[in-house]
Amino acid sequence: MPPAITLRAATAADVPEILHCIRGLAEYERLAHECIATEALLRESLFGDAPAAQVVLADAEGETVGFALWFRSYSTFLARPGIYLEDLFVFPAWRGRGVGRQLLAFLAQTALERGYGRLEWAVLDWNEDAIRFYTSLGAVAMSDWTTYRVAGPALAALGAGRASAAP
Repeated sequence: MPPAITLRAATAADVPEILHCIRGLAEYERLAHECIATEALLRESLFGDAPAAQVVLADAEGETVGFALWFRSYSTFLARPGIYLEDLFVFPAWRGRGVGRQLLAFLAQTALERGYGRLEWAVLDWNEDAIRFYTSLGAVAMSDWTTYRVAGPALAALGAGRASAAP
């Protein structure tokens, strides 16, 4: 019989486990060089005066085996909030055991209970395993949309009104 998976809302005491999950995700996505998260930053941004996101941890056999980090989004077309899943990660030894499915089902249930209109996320285009998994759940790729990001020096320049028209 497979081990029981327990889902629970993270608390400030879980910050080291959350950081462990984030670093595991960064390695998997080949982006460890971009991961500057620290326990102090997570403690403030997740459990400070104005929490920016929520975290659900998946535990099994006395250890954290995965997590989902999400925040409330908003759809003007639906005129309702939604859930934006920023990160979903299951440690390799626990993949294929239903952990990811349970985390996503929890978020879907949360969205329904709160009257939210949707649950959405992004996936790296090379992550074929995740794409197959998401498709098997009924998720639909939003291939007509392209995600844009402004960060680092470009964010500072734009915020200061110095953004150039050319890349």
